[in-house]
Amino acid sequence: MSSFRKALKSRQRNHHERSQPGFRKQLGLLEKKKDYKLRADDYHKKQNTLAALRKKALEKNPDEFYFKMISSPLQDGVHVIKKPKELEEVTEEQKKMMRTQDINYVEMKRVAEVKKIERLKGELHLLDAESKPKNKHTFFVDSKKEVHSFNLADHLNTAPELVDRVYNRPTLETLETKRIQGAVDPRALGKLAKQRKHQYKILSQRIDREKKMFVISQKIQTRKDLQDKCKKVKVKKETTSSSAIYKFEAKRKR
Repeated sequence: MSSFRKALKSRQRNHHERSQPGFRKQLGLLEKKKDYKLRADDYHKKQNTLAALRKKALEKNPDEFYFKMISSPLQDGVHVIKKPKELEEVTEEQKKMMRTQDINYVEMKRVAEVKKIERLKGELHLLDAESKPKNKHTFFVDSKKEVHSFNLADHLNTAPELVDRVYNRPTLETLETKRIQGAVDPRALGKLAKQRKHQYKILSQRIDREKKMFVISQKIQTRKDLQDKCKKVKVKKETTSSSAIYKFEAKRKR
């Protein structure tokens, strides 16, 4: 029994590989078997890759063509796939904003833009905006004869020069009894029209800015949601005008 115990203990001894002898210390550490194994595996992996590439080059068809060759030109010996502009996920401006700003700051600026837009809309009323769809006003008459003899100015009881106006179209009685207020000179009217056009331009720029900030805040929020470790599936890719859409696994709240 004692001899068996001694034999069992001898097998439990760890095998130590010898280190570099003292007179060879200037050569560095002595390579162990595990180091050689890593080096050998790396060497064989590279040799197999080179052999596979050599075989692929030998078996290549010189007349081979596919349409992706047009959209993936060579740059420094590497095929680079061209991305259409409309398929870009994030613009440079959005990248800079998402790197430097927090979602709370972006949302605060967006809300401020919305308030400015509402105030501008209240001042301008959008009555003569170019982008606004034209309204239709239908008048009903009793006979075809009245259709041919229909006079819009008489029906609206206003001057013929004011028929095309969408707003500020007074009746004949108002024109006769009340005094005209505001600018009448053509030069002053032209100046006012120019100022109104400038205000509409500012309004359109603010609306575009608000849309961009809304997209940026959505993308930042999506990146925050992706940090959650629950399972998710991408439903829609990210574009310059919208964030990516993910479907998350439903979790029961305890």
